[in-house]
Amino acid sequence: MSRGFNFSAGPAALPEAVLRQAQAELLEWGGERASVMEVSHRGKAFVETAAEAERDLRELLAIPENYRVLFLQGGATQQFALIPINFAAGQRADYLVTGAWGEKAVKEAKPYANVQVIADTKAGNYTDIPDAGWSVDPSAAYLHYTPNETIHGVEFHDIPNSGDVPLVADMSSTILSRPIDVSRFGMIYAGAQKNIGPSGLAIAIIRDDLMARCPDGIAKIFNYNAIAGSDSMLNTPPTFAWYLAGLVFKWLKQQGGLAAMAERNRAKADALYAAIDGSGGFYANPVAPRARSWMNIPFTLKDAALDADFLTQSKAAGLLALKGHRSVGGMRASIYNAMPMEGVQALIDFMADFARKHG
Repeated sequence: MSRGFNFSAGPAALPEAVLRQAQAELLEWGGERASVMEVSHRGKAFVETAAEAERDLRELLAIPENYRVLFLQGGATQQFALIPINFAAGQRADYLVTGAWGEKAVKEAKPYANVQVIADTKAGNYTDIPDAGWSVDPSAAYLHYTPNETIHGVEFHDIPNSGDVPLVADMSSTILSRPIDVSRFGMIYAGAQKNIGPSGLAIAIIRDDLMARCPDGIAKIFNYNAIAGSDSMLNTPPTFAWYLAGLVFKWLKQQGGLAAMAERNRAKADALYAAIDGSGGFYANPVAPRARSWMNIPFTLKDAALDADFLTQSKAAGLLALKGHRSVGGMRASIYNAMPMEGVQALIDFMADFARKHG
């Protein structure tokens, strides 16, 4: 069987060149005569590789010097709780909610902070971003939002204005897809399994003034400051995921960096949305045009009774993981950095053929 085009929302497709390099190095990595999974995380070879991965990430995102970069376990979901524990214990924290992941962040934060949801688009089934009628409490420890909601396919295309309140962003499904101004944020965090690497790793980029808030009275393994002080090796990190993330960072640099990726990602999204909108109603995307995601594109068929046939036939055509999230239904195409335009075009061609046969 040939390798298909993987539209999974996560764990998601990885660049083929990265997978081939990992395959070639799997048994003997560098001069270690062992796999990268088998060597000590405190040994010189891995420490140097980990430091190089951080340097490459800093270069890609132009991360200022007054930010620490942490390589973490627990995924983005663990950060939902660690953020209020470290930065807002007992204090007010403001949240914007535009989808399922924003909801989860609120739920996990509530035991540790005075959480206030200042805007929520649930009444509109999470198909848009909030209008500008919300305001941040200047006493809030931070304002949290999810720039891109993976399940609902809703994205902020501008950075919200939080005034003097630190802005915290869950960028799990949009990080590295385009340049961002890191200096606008107090903290950026992301699960790896979409644009960074395999699951099991999360990355946090935290400004020094927030790091200074971390209380001494919490377990070190939950304390961002303690983790930073050990170069993210307070305990054994997910070494293989960290190594693969480093390969992805190098691949991104070889592709021309994030400006080049932005051009590709915008072109892929525009092409797929044009196919949906131009289908004469056979396909539909529920999201307001101003809030459509570049990364995750949900769509429905005119007759839900055709869904099963669409999924069976698309899989047979080598178009994988197109089933929408169970809470939304329909289809979803996730077109992260590793998805080439060739894959998007193959999906567009399949959709057109399917519509002709069933329209």
